[in-house]
Amino acid sequence: MSVVIVGGNECMVRQYKELCGEYNCRAKVYPKMTNGLKNIGSPDLLILFTSTVSHKMVHCALNELDVRTKVARCHSSSISALRLILDEHIA
Repeated sequence: MSVVIVGGNECMVRQYKELCGEYNCRAKVYPKMTNGLKNIGSPDLLILFTSTVSHKMVHCALNELDVRTKVARCHSSSISALRLILDEHIA
């Protein structure tokens, strides 16, 4: 399963990827706006950490998605919040 995380803290990118690896997921993390955000592909799950992401970044990410992609939004960008999202969407 592939996961794209938009937002979050730059210093926690490695921890986000490691936690997704524990759930057998490949993860791409975009903590800030980059040109690569236009090529996020078609992940199975998009996670938006809304407290650390701009509206423009959310719109760019949502416009690039496939119809079948699940979207999870969370205000907190902590590891425990990510774990709860992964528990809920990956069974």
